[in-house]
Amino acid sequence: MTPTAPSLIRPDLDPARLLDHLDRQLEDCHDPKELRARAVAFLGLARHEGMAAIEAAFATHPRAARETVRAISGLTDALVTAIHHVATTRLHPQQSQSETERLAVLAVGGYGRAEMAPASDVDLLFLTPWKITAWAESVVESMLYMMWDLKLKIGHSIRSVDDCLRLGAADMTIRTSLVEHRLVTGHAPLAEELRHRLWTELFERTIPEFVEAKLDERAARHTRQGGQRYVLEPNVKEGKGGLRDLQTLYWIAKYIHKVDRAVELVDLGVFSREEHLSFWQAEDFLWAVRSHLHLIAGRPVDVLSFDMQVEVARRMGYADTTARRAVEYFMQDYFRHATRVGELTRVFLTELETRHVRAAPFLGRIFRRRRKMRAGFVDQQGRLSYADEAQFLSDPLNILRLFEEALRNSILIHPDAMRLVAANLHLIDASVQSDPEAIRIFMDLLLRHGNPERALRRMNELGVLAAFIPEFEPVVAMMQFNLYHHYTVDEHSIQCVAALAEIERGEHPADLPLSSGIIESGVNRRVLYLATLLHDIGKGRPEDHSILGARIARRIATRFGFAQDDIDTVEWLVRHHLLMSDVAQKRDISDPRTLRDFAKAVKTRKRLDMLLVLTVCDIRGVGPGTWNNWKAALLRQLHRETAAALENGLEELNRDRRHAEAKRSLRHMLIAKGWEARAIRAELGRHYDAYWPGLPTQTQAVFAELLKGIGPDEIRIDLRADPDRDATRTAFVLSDHPGIFSRLAGALTLTGANVVDARTYTTRDGYATAVFWVQDAEGHPFAEDRLPKLRQTILRTLAGEIVAREAFASRDKPKKRNREFKFPTHIIFDNEGSDIYTIIEVDTRDRPGLLYDLTRTMAANHIQIVSAVIATYGAQVVDSFYVKDMFGLKLHSLSKRDMLEKKLRAAIAEGVKRAEAEQA
Repeated sequence: MTPTAPSLIRPDLDPARLLDHLDRQLEDCHDPKELRARAVAFLGLARHEGMAAIEAAFATHPRAARETVRAISGLTDALVTAIHHVATTRLHPQQSQSETERLAVLAVGGYGRAEMAPASDVDLLFLTPWKITAWAESVVESMLYMMWDLKLKIGHSIRSVDDCLRLGAADMTIRTSLVEHRLVTGHAPLAEELRHRLWTELFERTIPEFVEAKLDERAARHTRQGGQRYVLEPNVKEGKGGLRDLQTLYWIAKYIHKVDRAVELVDLGVFSREEHLSFWQAEDFLWAVRSHLHLIAGRPVDVLSFDMQVEVARRMGYADTTARRAVEYFMQDYFRHATRVGELTRVFLTELETRHVRAAPFLGRIFRRRRKMRAGFVDQQGRLSYADEAQFLSDPLNILRLFEEALRNSILIHPDAMRLVAANLHLIDASVQSDPEAIRIFMDLLLRHGNPERALRRMNELGVLAAFIPEFEPVVAMMQFNLYHHYTVDEHSIQCVAALAEIERGEHPADLPLSSGIIESGVNRRVLYLATLLHDIGKGRPEDHSILGARIARRIATRFGFAQDDIDTVEWLVRHHLLMSDVAQKRDISDPRTLRDFAKAVKTRKRLDMLLVLTVCDIRGVGPGTWNNWKAALLRQLHRETAAALENGLEELNRDRRHAEAKRSLRHMLIAKGWEARAIRAELGRHYDAYWPGLPTQTQAVFAELLKGIGPDEIRIDLRADPDRDATRTAFVLSDHPGIFSRLAGALTLTGANVVDARTYTTRDGYATAVFWVQDAEGHPFAEDRLPKLRQTILRTLAGEIVAREAFASRDKPKKRNREFKFPTHIIFDNEGSDIYTIIEVDTRDRPGLLYDLTRTMAANHIQIVSAVIATYGAQVVDSFYVKDMFGLKLHSLSKRDMLEKKLRAAIAEGVKRAEAEQA
């Protein structure tokens, strides 16, 4: 008989009907093996049809999963019940059961809560009165085999009631699973006995122990997940603000209050109705995200990786706009829910302290000096709160004073006060936003207490920052969908303010000597702090965020009553906050034209100093590891030379003067090395003019040693760490020939090196002098023990033993998690940025063989590359090449530029296709 699933199988199927159909499928079957096979076949079809119906229903409400996770749990209940039915009535029937022959099948864990994502495990407790009998063991064994045949992922245990009590007392994980136990099928009185004894003999006497254990677990889990709510690839289940945080609240609430649903906490006074609604909405949204992840992957996946984010956003109905991608809107909603989960957790923990279930933390009061509180504020259990609610709300400025008082006294804010603030944000209206006293309080939060980020972060989480500066609201929890930024826009802005405060507190004198010196010498702190907070406020709209942000910043500075000169400076800083970083990282700052143009844009030393500090804070605020000595060295050089030009006149950037200074410096260094005057004259006359301003004197001295006595067929290499630039300097000297830059770039990249800067020059006697600064995969110089292998791979590639183009094919394909990043290729030809070179800027997706493909294409088209500057931003790269044509001239012909652009685009596309074909 071929089993068929009944058409009435639905997400809300009736288990009794399912059993009736199942019995009819099995009524003429008596062989145990065939019985089991028929039951599994029938239930497999039922499960398939049931899940298909659940998925179809979920697609009609893809942002809400409460019904879905309960329907999956209900379907699982029906399957487990049916399997138990087959095992106890068909495979192992008993005419009469003794008291020892009892078995209850309980759901535990998430399944016990009746919440299951599509690929969740089925956690079962097979409960017996005492030691398991042969009959019960046979039933459990048959049930497990049938469930395994159905491809269910089973987590199971077989325990007596006494076992549960003993093990639950000793193991917190087992105890937590028992908190959520639920009878699925079997002997109900046995399950009731377990419930009664758990509460009376274990739970009621261990409440403080359980609460502290769960909160310790939560803290450890957050640490493992990165400790940040705004991790850009969050774990929906385990991450900060995720489902496990909500479940922890539920576990503790059930343990203390015996509640079955979170809504019961409203009647107990733990949550307000609005707070419960936030709990409900966050839980529904997070379950939807997790369910989509499982359905996409076909397995239990809880990390919302970049590639998954795009598909989940699509399934949940988010759409692209001209300003932002759908995935960014989706992740903004995700982070806002995660923030709300954090607020609910604070409220709940305070309630536990009030009821003396949990000890209040000492942070914020154990080391601080006791100060007298401002009138209207009180110290409540070591936290700042209000003395009288009506009085507090009678003056909206008290909301801002709350944060000021917390900073002044170095005390945490009581969650009751936070709840009151969050519920009354409407009091911060237009009159408050422009009130001079309110503005004074806000600016004092930034300027007076030394740790403004603490107040800003809490104000942001509670909605106060967006209420007081409404222009800030659009960037709250706004994700930047790239591999470069580690934080949302609002958190990045606060991190930048934190970086500025650290410099001002003198925490980085060795790492940031220039910024520290600028701050110590005195700057307009009001302007600098406000510009730092607002520098990215224009993001997320179709217009360039620097231009739009500058207009917004001007409006805010005007509302804040800044002097006209300060308003202009805030606006200028926001408008040009990327200028110094772009010039330093994307241009050859040894080129006098680059320095002249930058100096003209900056105009004054005051702006230069503030822009330098803002740039440093902006880079450091991107995320861990983004700031390094390479960027520091570039910014210091750009600042030093621009400052000299601003103070002494732009004629300081005269090319002839720079040539003479470079030659004089090299002469002194070679004399110190013992060179004879004749050899020095020969070395100084060996190079064309372009060589002198482009390289540090130390590197020119290395080339002088490499060139000494070189033969026409020799290749000489000098590899050594350049700690000042956080890179390995790789200097080559060999006979010049077309395409040498491309071959050298290919050889270096095959060693796993990331090229960050490069220069190549030809001597008057026909030798190429090329230097590349490279970093390892972690952004640091190569370890000394790796240099011999680096040298060997380079020499083998230059000798033709390794063909770079073929070797790159298997390495160029983007990683799966990076494929969804969209970086349309932009190619710009700039004949104005340099007096003697054309600058070709290529902005595209990064991959190992890209630099090789670009430079090989230029060489094939008779383009001479003099220098290359590489700036990498996560998966995006901007390669800038300073070039001449075969006659030593700029690329003036528009038709030739267009043809070269087409060939460069083709090389980029072909490189990706080559890699895809290799891996197909």
